[in-house]
Amino acid sequence: MPSKLPEDRMLKGQLPSTGKDVAPHLGPPPTNHGQDPERTPVLPLTFPAQISNEDPEAKAKPFTPKPPPQPRLERALSLDEKAWRRRRFRTSPEDLAAGSGAGGSRGSLQDEVPRPPGPPGSPPCLSTSLQEIPTSRRAQDSAGGSPSSWGHCISGMISTSLDLLHRDGAVAGTSVRLPPVDPKVAPESLRPTHRVDSGPVDGKPHLQSRLFRAHSSLGPGRPPSPLVCEARSSFSLLAPIRAKDVRSRSYLEGSLLASGALMGAEELARYFPDRNLALFVATWNMQGQKELPPNLDELLLPAEADYAQDLYVIGVQEGCSDRREWETRLQETLGPRYVTLYSVAHGALYMSVLIRRDLIWFCSEVESSTVTTRIVSHIKTKGALGVSFTFFGTSFLFITSHFTSGDGKVSERLLDYSRTIQGLALPKSVPDTSPYRSDAADVTTRFDGVFWFGDFNFRLSGGRVAVEAILKQDLVEKVSTLLQHDQLTQEMKKGSIFKGFQEPDIHFLPSYKFDIGKDSYDTTSKQRTPSYTDRVMYRSRHKGDICPVRYSSCPGIKTSDHRPVYGLFRVKVRPGRDNIPLAAGKFDRELYLIGIKRRISKEIQRQQALKNQHSSTICTVS
Repeated sequence: MPSKLPEDRMLKGQLPSTGKDVAPHLGPPPTNHGQDPERTPVLPLTFPAQISNEDPEAKAKPFTPKPPPQPRLERALSLDEKAWRRRRFRTSPEDLAAGSGAGGSRGSLQDEVPRPPGPPGSPPCLSTSLQEIPTSRRAQDSAGGSPSSWGHCISGMISTSLDLLHRDGAVAGTSVRLPPVDPKVAPESLRPTHRVDSGPVDGKPHLQSRLFRAHSSLGPGRPPSPLVCEARSSFSLLAPIRAKDVRSRSYLEGSLLASGALMGAEELARYFPDRNLALFVATWNMQGQKELPPNLDELLLPAEADYAQDLYVIGVQEGCSDRREWETRLQETLGPRYVTLYSVAHGALYMSVLIRRDLIWFCSEVESSTVTTRIVSHIKTKGALGVSFTFFGTSFLFITSHFTSGDGKVSERLLDYSRTIQGLALPKSVPDTSPYRSDAADVTTRFDGVFWFGDFNFRLSGGRVAVEAILKQDLVEKVSTLLQHDQLTQEMKKGSIFKGFQEPDIHFLPSYKFDIGKDSYDTTSKQRTPSYTDRVMYRSRHKGDICPVRYSSCPGIKTSDHRPVYGLFRVKVRPGRDNIPLAAGKFDRELYLIGIKRRISKEIQRQQALKNQHSSTICTVS
């Protein structure tokens, strides 16, 4: 019988001197077949309950831990980084099966690290938490004499594994997070300076006094985890909300300074740090053609724009007979990142508003109004259609119009303009953001940003021959010369139309009138004069809030005698109040799903065509 070693030596995992080399045992502890298997199936894993400060031998002979024997080191060295990454967790099915005696792998770290003990009377097994040591077994060994050699073997294996884990983590350049150790039970070599985790000690779930998110470090007395910032940036864009902030924040209805307000400055800064909204506005006279272009990328996603816009507003005059098909094509082209916020028609006038689905929550209810300028006509081909809503704290008004046609009918077109600004009854229930600046006789004064676009039908004066002679000049020179003959430019200088409005600089050829499917202007017997009939105007209540980025036409879309004209803008957005009626995330879901199905179907057809093209190659040998 070997002499009893000091208790501090047993805690360091030193094997007793038996005169033999004790081989490390990596399997289950030896069983005692001579006793009741339900009471004592295995030899206990024991440690002394407490190191006595009065032990004279411990004071006189301080002990320095020795490195483990070579067989243990070779066994632990096989635990490479790949095996460590394949470690099991305590809640995995394999771990539960191994804990119940169903077997399992003996080549992972779970064999060296103790597990939580089962219910009373069950054999003690190795736990994934180093702080778990059965109290009953410890008391028995303290009373019965020296601990078993199995306990020393396990203790030495634990020390070796932990040292190797530290070393492997340093070599790989990654931090290894070790399980916590109870300082009252574990030996000094396993006691960490600072506790990293506060897991259960007895293997049973504890009722926590407070609940914390898994990736947060908001708990009192809990050191911040190095994974907190990484988890927030990798797994979620939503920052955790402190419960005390919810209880103590001052949420005043309609206040611009309220913390957490949906339309407030804090929320606006999250989505638009520079407070600039990317806006796309387009107008197109379809000439009532049933055939739509095979591709609308040139219109909605021009090559000059590196990024898609936040908001798309498209107005159509003399629209196609199948309005739903047109709206479906718009949704299909922009894809699932956009939703149709609103669409409305007034006879042959169509307007569609599409917005990024992330921004739909910051829109008020969308309102619309119409004006018919040709009363005697049963078919509403001439008139105006207005759509308005508030985005955060900035109110928008979009108007698409089709004025009276004819080279010499300037006065009729001026009358159409006057009827429109007086007849559009907007806004309705959404409050005006600046009522003291509004004019009851002019709808365009009641909104922060107004965009008026359509087929205004203003022509180039001077006749067909004079215009054709100018078109033969250089592009820059001929555009500036053509605008000198533009009726709309002349009327705006007089102040008789579009008061307070501006137009981006024109750098494209006249958008009317072309032969369908060709790049040549009207070659019919009417010989209509090429003109800038399709225009986009804008007006801002606050100077400098609207900045035009690009203003152009789409020469590649040739299904009508008009070319589509579009404008890209940057619009300053201001924070708003939460007391306005919100759209509550409403959009055309049916149209959204149809657009997605169309995109999927076309992609499948494209891939099938490529597959057939590769498989259709035939080799012949003559």
